Amino acid sequence: MQRLKLPLRFPKSISYGYRAFHDKTQLENVGPLASILKSRAVVQFRGPDTVKFLQGLLTNDVRRFGKPLSEKTSTLVTPNLSSESIPPMYAALLTPQGRFLYDFVLYGLPRPDAKLNWAGSGPGADPDEPLEVFADVDASVLDELLSTLKKYRLRAKVDIENVADELHCWQRYGGKLSKKDSSVEEPEAASVGWGAGVDRLGMSTSRGEPCGWQWFKDPRLDCLGFRGIFPSNTTPPLVEADKETDEQNYLLWRIENGVAEGSTEISKGEAIPLEYNLVALNAISFDKGCYVGQELVARTHHRGVIRKRLLPLKFLKDSGEEAEQKVAPGSEVIDSVSHKKIGTVTTQLGCRGLGVLRLDEAFKGSSTLTIRGQDDVKVEPIRPDWWPTEWLQEHQRQSAAA
Repeated sequence: MQRLKLPLRFPKSISYGYRAFHDKTQLENVGPLASILKSRAVVQFRGPDTVKFLQGLLTNDVRRFGKPLSEKTSTLVTPNLSSESIPPMYAALLTPQGRFLYDFVLYGLPRPDAKLNWAGSGPGADPDEPLEVFADVDASVLDELLSTLKKYRLRAKVDIENVADELHCWQRYGGKLSKKDSSVEEPEAASVGWGAGVDRLGMSTSRGEPCGWQWFKDPRLDCLGFRGIFPSNTTPPLVEADKETDEQNYLLWRIENGVAEGSTEISKGEAIPLEYNLVALNAISFDKGCYVGQELVARTHHRGVIRKRLLPLKFLKDSGEEAEQKVAPGSEVIDSVSHKKIGTVTTQLGCRGLGVLRLDEAFKGSSTLTIRGQDDVKVEPIRPDWWPTEWLQEHQRQSAAA
């Protein structure tokens, strides 16, 4: 299947074939889209100490990848599969001081009694084989990430390998995916993958050769859609030729949902995980025990006051129209009256962006936010639909105290 080759630079909006997407509403209206995420690379962890090694490093509780099959549960009901699926998990690696370094979406290998192996080319793994866990990570820091992991490995019996040439990460998003339960209203997504080798429906919906991986609900938020890793020589099931589109459309989707991804958007070595909403994105466990950087995260969480958070931003002209000017990441958001710094833009795409802003100033009801040095650009913070109610109450309490 030939992939659409779309331009990588978009001055005002995102191009999709002969269409242009300006916002999330337009992305929703065109139905499910799929993008291969070239910004992500796949890493394999393999060995008897895999779970122990990751458990001591990452912010989430990865022990479920090592539990017996009977103890696992799946977020997708897949009656045609001969084994249970292991839902993916989002996690982060922090500095010892509790600052963000790298993010991971972790996937368990298909269980030993699956009909196909992870490449989709043969039987599943031998039950006596060492445990394997895969992760999609930020490709721009892959070499540095691998070096960091190997420094932490010490004597642990775990091999860490770059398998980016064999496996690619994909995202399926847009349309009404965020409002559906895949096992009920979108049975196609629950009927492809390992079981496609023995199920006619799975074979038909895969529209091609069966593969050893399947789509999963994004472990961060339902509104992000579905995510998966697939052999690099295949196109995933359910990806229609006219709905495969450039990754920057997925970037727009994330920006408007207020979700940062990777060590570029989440400032490496500086970002405080809770300010980037990693708790609500299911990246942090507070009862798993010790991991690198745990002390600051736990102290910040139990103190219960997060004064700044990552927010979606819209850049506007004085007239209210979308601003065409480029707002560079790192630009300061200020109150145009007091000239006080409110926050910083972290990500920008056209007239949209992400920024870490003080909540008491971001939602105080005025329209005085602008970019330092670009007085003709107004900044409109947006509260995402998925935000917990208590976050809004939290910033209201901060405003009243001020």
